[in-house]
Amino acid sequence: MNGALVAGLLAGYGIAVPVGAVGAYLVTLSARTTPRTGACAALGVATADGLYALLAVLGGSALAEVVRPFADPLRWASALVLLALAVLGARAAVRAHRARRAATRAGRSPTGPGRAYLTLLGITLLNPMTVVYFAALVLGGDAADAPAPPERAAFVLAAFAASASWQLLLAGGGTLLGRILTGDRGRLGTALASSALIAVLAVRTAAG
Repeated sequence: MNGALVAGLLAGYGIAVPVGAVGAYLVTLSARTTPRTGACAALGVATADGLYALLAVLGGSALAEVVRPFADPLRWASALVLLALAVLGARAAVRAHRARRAATRAGRSPTGPGRAYLTLLGITLLNPMTVVYFAALVLGGDAADAPAPPERAAFVLAAFAASASWQLLLAGGGTLLGRILTGDRGRLGTALASSALIAVLAVRTAAG
């Protein structure tokens, strides 16, 4: 059981720690909304990681082989969604700046907690390489070495917990950044820089 927990934690942090386009979007979303919205967005990412860990546990390497042929179309879809979010985020920041009202003002959050959760969940689910990663890392052994159900459950829960802790840390950093940059120009500059970064990372995602 302890081995499964450690393996799940390592797998969860392994997939979560590298900050890509989704992580960058999570940070900027947290900076311009409320802490609750940022936390829900973070849990959306962690939920997707946990679901893919569960699928990997249930399906093993066979499921990875089924998913692999669809990796390129889904990667392109993910890149397009991220590019759209980058454009929409930049446009919203410019409009808010011109109207002289902060996007992070209480009660004027551009994205609610529920929408943030579903958006980040959907974006992360568009990355089928996550399930390939889990299957190849932990479940690629022989059938004789397949873990028992309690160990599988421990692995999935540990992977979710690891991902959630890291994503919440990113969201917290975004919230802190939003509080530090209280001026309109600071928010505008941060939003535009973040949108540019997300766009670059989206192009890299599409390029594989």
